[in-house]
Amino acid sequence: MLGIAGLPVPDETLLTLTGALVARGQLKLPFAFAAALCGSASGITVSYLLGRTFGLKLIHRYGKYLRIREDHLEKAHAFFDRAGHWGLTFGYFVPGIRHFTAYAAGMSNLDAPHFAVFAYAGAILWVSTFLSLGYFLGDRWETVERNIHHYLVIATVAAAIGLIVWLVWRKRRSRARK
Repeated sequence: MLGIAGLPVPDETLLTLTGALVARGQLKLPFAFAAALCGSASGITVSYLLGRTFGLKLIHRYGKYLRIREDHLEKAHAFFDRAGHWGLTFGYFVPGIRHFTAYAAGMSNLDAPHFAVFAYAGAILWVSTFLSLGYFLGDRWETVERNIHHYLVIATVAAAIGLIVWLVWRKRRSRARK
């Protein structure tokens, strides 16, 4: 729960270890899955409620210090209306992203039933993936998980750099047109 809500907890590692413990017979799969799913679902729900309750108030109050303008908020809302709900489902798999998708969903006033469908479906996929990974890898889980995490971090950093380059290019292009 704490990792999904944004605290630095090694979620994937814990889930993969749990899967390995299930494979060894030290944990029962239904209980491990239920505990992991409840933790994930409650963490993303807390993030959503915090975003819905405090998010826009904080942005309106302190956004000027981060150079966030009203048109930025409108663009973010429009994006979330178009495709952001899928970020709730698949954002779990991108380190750093899963912590912000629920806050963004709350700030964009995504209604609770839509939030629940996409967020909890993502929780089921995420928990199933990493428990299965640990289960099938058994004692080799640490080596493989370390490599997966390493490449996910590299992919996330590369995507962030690509996004920054694209935004700078777009801004320069729009200035050149004026």
